[in-house]
Amino acid sequence: MQEVQSLLSFLDRSPTCFHAVAEAEKLLAGFVRLEEGQPWQLVPGGRYYVTRNRSSLIAFILPEDAAPERLSFRLVASHSDSPMFRVKENAELTVKDKYVQLDVEKYGGMLFAPWFDRPLGVAGRVIVRTADGIATRLCAPDRDMAIIPNVAIHMNREVNNGYKYQAHVDLMPLWGTGAAKGSFRRVIAESVGAAEEDILGTDLFLVSRVPGRVWGEEDAFLSAARLDDLECVFTSLCALTAAAPAPGMRVACVFDNEEVGSRTKQGADSTFLSDTLRRVVAALGGTEEHLLTALASSFMLSADNAHAVHPNHPELSDPVNQVFMNEGPVVKFNANQKYTTDGLSRAVFAEICRREGVPVQYFANRSDMAGGGTLGNISTAHVSINTVDIGLAQLAMHSCFETAGTRDVPMMIRAMRAFYETPLRCAADGEWTL
Repeated sequence: MQEVQSLLSFLDRSPTCFHAVAEAEKLLAGFVRLEEGQPWQLVPGGRYYVTRNRSSLIAFILPEDAAPERLSFRLVASHSDSPMFRVKENAELTVKDKYVQLDVEKYGGMLFAPWFDRPLGVAGRVIVRTADGIATRLCAPDRDMAIIPNVAIHMNREVNNGYKYQAHVDLMPLWGTGAAKGSFRRVIAESVGAAEEDILGTDLFLVSRVPGRVWGEEDAFLSAARLDDLECVFTSLCALTAAAPAPGMRVACVFDNEEVGSRTKQGADSTFLSDTLRRVVAALGGTEEHLLTALASSFMLSADNAHAVHPNHPELSDPVNQVFMNEGPVVKFNANQKYTTDGLSRAVFAEICRREGVPVQYFANRSDMAGGGTLGNISTAHVSINTVDIGLAQLAMHSCFETAGTRDVPMMIRAMRAFYETPLRCAADGEWTL
């Protein structure tokens, strides 16, 4: 249960992608921070990480034998962002001079209903003017700051028969009374210790203030914000730091913007991963040929959570390829390549888990229902690596309060750690040694 409590603390301290990366850095104690704008000096056995946009991160551990001709990569990729509301630049709306609302827009594919009638905060990053130029500061005031109020049943008696939310009308959070007009920017400035006129830019979001918790008979379940996909971020970093030395370079990738397509400079559809791997090989004295040879013997886990069978609606799941909380990591399949898994990558991961004694489940959507994609195929379009899509079973994906199984957390860490410790090598196309 220690892993679960650590996960909940990580989630509570990670209200946005920027905070998640800052918390990830804390988990990487002893790792050397690299800057993309500076030359890299790497040594065999070294532990390093690099960030981009302060919302994406790649951490890696070099093997003791880091000869370029024997190099390969074992990667786990997850994402730092979650569906939520972004606060617009001109943030305040007034209603009849009596209320002040915040002007927000949705980020990603959200479930709207759970955001109503619960305490909300504002968090993100603030760019401030300094004596030398500009600096980035994290913002997360530790207090309840807003709420999205429901309309009373007396004023909308058909709401329980179905309601189509109008994002620009129904989802504006209440910030204060009319007297609060002009206060938002001042409050944000105070929270980061800056003068209001020195705020040059912001990336701010509404965030749920409900802490994560363990519940249920025998503490079977945990519920929290942003389980998708910070649960995989946390387990991958725990596995990376705990894994015993083994041949090959161990890598944990945390990409931003998966929920909106990954097509940003810091997303999986950017050059971040390919740039990093190419620079590592070059810093070790390798050539482009060494890089391509290493990629051919490399393997990636694309880690993003999966849909558990819903207890009220089991009919929404595939009849046989269905998964449950607390029954182990999930391998995800899709014939139209929403997921990267094929027979070979499934076999490699399943064999690693079998040797470790970790059960594996298999997920596919119902054949008449389109599922969501993830970052695996997007990333491998830039760096071609054998990849399997995995995750943990959860309920209420894309809600602001999601549910998963407590026993799955240590099982995923064990599976990922075993993956990092396994000396994978591609003997020939379609033939692997483990």
